[in-house]
Amino acid sequence: MVIWVNEQIDPSGIIYSCIACCDRSQAEACHQSFQANLTKEQMAAGWIAQLRQVESWDEVPVNALKLS
Repeated sequence: MVIWVNEQIDPSGIIYSCIACCDRSQAEACHQSFQANLTKEQMAAGWIAQLRQVESWDEVPVNALKLS
């Protein structure tokens, strides 16, 4: 099983928002939204939006919104 994890991370490495799901197209749409919602100021300060894959729900951050 592949689980897609979308994260917005602040400059200090703290996860600001996180959504996890098993649907790749939904995950990619969410990632595009995360990237589009970052302001120029946030990006200049070091905020990032990242999409990564994990193989177990145990690897998903506990504060994530989990979609099935």
